[in-house]
This record gives sequence, structure tokens and C-alpha cells, in this order.
Amino acid sequence: MTDTPFDAGTEFDRQLYRLVELGYPALAELSEDTFRDLVTPLRAAAVEGAAGLPAPTDARVPFLLVTTRELIPVPPRLEITTLAGKRKPGFLDRNFPLDDLPTFHPIKELEVPAGPAYLLFDVDRGEEFRNLPPVTALEEMTGQGRLPLTIDEGIALITLYPAALASNRCFSLVGSRCGDKRVPALWISQGAPKLGWCWYGNPHTWLGSASARPERVGRT
Repeated sequence: MTDTPFDAGTEFDRQLYRLVELGYPALAELSEDTFRDLVTPLRAAAVEGAAGLPAPTDARVPFLLVTTRELIPVPPRLEITTLAGKRKPGFLDRNFPLDDLPTFHPIKELEVPAGPAYLLFDVDRGEEFRNLPPVTALEEMTGQGRLPLTIDEGIALITLYPAALASNRCFSLVGSRCGDKRVPALWISQGAPKLGWCWYGNPHTWLGSASARPERVGRT
């Protein structure tokens, strides 16, 4: 992480262009212009919220343009993710049935804005929490004034910054839970991103827990 300033407006435009390039408008059954009109009102908030934050690195990024399952379901968004420099599409772990996905919701500590898209700031893939069970990682990140990522936010991170998911630099998404002891996580399998789950109390040497600033900013 460096102290180099960056142009948040240009970065917002890059993220939006990337989503368009990947086919998000078609997945949302919208025209490209309608899709752009839907998310462009967030640009000013991105510039304001990212003020003073450093340029992106593989481990930490100043903000994310997050799309939600209200706009596009999880599987098609996952299937257009790839590892940096690779082509194999992301996929859902066989132990994570499609019927289970809708049961995972943001934990009560998160105030996720209603609607199809919002902004998340100062996002870190959480490698400092490797080899810690998610329950411990959650305690430590909240002690730092940060909160965990959801499934939607994790997918946004590896979509817009594919290098964030790397060998021994994978991460849990403790912000999405379904009432049992499972915690969603993104890791690498067969040369591609995989969305699966691990246990709330189990540590893994290769798995951290991603976090961000508490505030999430939606359209006004």
C-alpha cells in the first residue's frame, strides 16, 4: 500500500467500463445506456468518499462499485470472474447448492443500501487474518473499526480487481450468513475462482477475511 494519490473519478469510470465490457447490462436485461444511467449517479460519492485514500494495490483498493443480486443473480456474476491473466471462469462449489445462495444475507451489523448498486470504501482482502477462524477475524476487524464483506462485495472485488484473489491470498466473506455455522469464501480451484464456504470456527493458513470501512453508500 503506497501513499500515491489517485484520480477517483477516473477509477470509477474504469470500473463502470469494466462491468459494461463484461456484459453486465445484458445480464441485467438492460440496455448499456440504462445500465450506465443506473450507476453513474454514484460517481460523485465515489470521488468524495475516496478522498485521501491511496491508489489500489492487489491487497487493498480505495472503493468498489458493488452490484447486488437485486440486479443480477450471483451465479452469472461469478461465472464471468477469472484469475488475473487467466481465462477459466469462476464457479460455485458443489457443496454450495444454488438453493442455499438466497438464504445468505448481510449480517445485522452491516447497513447495506437498498437497490441494485452501491459503493464500498477502503476494501482489504484481509490477509492479516489468515490462519484465524472467521469468528476471531470478525472480532479483530470490528475492533479496528471495520466490517466484513458480503458475497456481492467479494464478487465485485475479484471482478474489478482479479489480482486480489491469489494463491494463499484467498478470503472469507463473513458479512453474509444464513443462520448456521457456514461462512462463504472465495478461493482458487482448478485455476479459477470458486465460491464455497468454510466453518465459522475453523482456521485455514491460506484463507483470510476481507473487510472494509463500515459505511456503504447507495444512490440518493
